[in-house]
Amino acid sequence: MLIQPLLQQLHELRLTGMAAALEQQLATGDDSPLSFEDRLGLLIAHEVAERSSYRLAQRLRWAKLPLSACLEDLDTRTPRGISPAELAQVTDLAWIKQHLNVLICGPTGVGKSFLAAALAHAACRADYSVRCFRLPRLIDELARHTALHKRSMFFRQLAKADLLVLDDFGLAPLTDTVGRDLLEIIDDRYDRRATLITSQLPIDQWHAYLGDRTVADAILDRLVHNAYKLSLQGDSMRKRNQITPARPRSRAAER
Repeated sequence: MLIQPLLQQLHELRLTGMAAALEQQLATGDDSPLSFEDRLGLLIAHEVAERSSYRLAQRLRWAKLPLSACLEDLDTRTPRGISPAELAQVTDLAWIKQHLNVLICGPTGVGKSFLAAALAHAACRADYSVRCFRLPRLIDELARHTALHKRSMFFRQLAKADLLVLDDFGLAPLTDTVGRDLLEIIDDRYDRRATLITSQLPIDQWHAYLGDRTVADAILDRLVHNAYKLSLQGDSMRKRNQITPARPRSRAAER
């Protein structure tokens, strides 16, 4: 059988992984005594791997991770106030399938956003759909979609994500309208999807931050009671990684 028509047919069927694997086999001139089934298996495995890689790239692009992070890069040697058992509870990602929440609190620079991004990246690798927002950015997006009369569409997108990450909760002031929108987002996801929130504010200060007592009660009731709670501690990683400029040498030292 002619090879070029076969490759063209594979591309027309969007089996680009199989086509690439076949071209690779032909280019290397592999004379190993593989059976038809074995060669077919190699082609299919290559196709599966390429499609998996493409889906991951699509999920990461849709997630819009706030920074590049993965679980393998977590610094577990630096004390952060959480035990290995607590960390293992969230890194195994079972809470996403169980539609639970993760709330990460702590002062600035202790690694809240990095841990959230690493968990979001791991969720994408595990074939979960993820959306990430800093809360100030989410507020802007709510206003933009409302102005474009696409508010309902935006809420449906947020509700569909297997994991919604809200970073920097508590930094941006909330109006009553934003508080009600936030309640609608959380309510759409309650017991259906997982939500991860990071905040510099301790959880016991969230009620005051949310303002309206009724809205605050409703949001916290849906967030806190079915959540893993991590309280990070320690010095700022940014300060620790800051490069100290070299002091100029004195003339006496130069002599």
